[in-house]
Amino acid sequence: MDALYSALRIVSKALNLIAGVTLTFMMCLTVADVLLRATGHPIIGTYEIVALCLAVVIGFGIPKVSLDKGHVYMEFLLEKLSPRNKNIMNTFTRVLVIILFIFIGYNLFNVGAEFRASGEVSPTIKLPFYPVAYGVAVCCFLECFVFIFDIVKIWRGQYE
Repeated sequence: MDALYSALRIVSKALNLIAGVTLTFMMCLTVADVLLRATGHPIIGTYEIVALCLAVVIGFGIPKVSLDKGHVYMEFLLEKLSPRNKNIMNTFTRVLVIILFIFIGYNLFNVGAEFRASGEVSPTIKLPFYPVAYGVAVCCFLECFVFIFDIVKIWRGQYE
């Protein structure tokens, strides 16, 4: 179990690195576009590239943020519960999140398949949409594993 958790941490860290590099690229591209636009020579397709990169940044960053517990939690409700009821509530919320991310990932795979079958591309520079949809779908399924490990930690008494 610990080996799987370590592998999940490594994969999440790599995906987070990709998200960070993509965010840096978006920043540089936007600055370059603004500067070149002032001279009358904008970068064609900047809006499309930034939109696709934003999906990569958000999707690829989610598993690492969840592993690091970087999301906002409403703990003031849980503070009044007994440890056993706190574990039940934490488990219940994670099961709901797992169901949500399975649903999102499944639908993103379907959307990616539709994009691939139809040949859907961005209007200006003809970037295909399906790789981004597939990549974010994989990240959604990795997020499910993050919360499965959270549930295991909760009931082992290792959570938080």
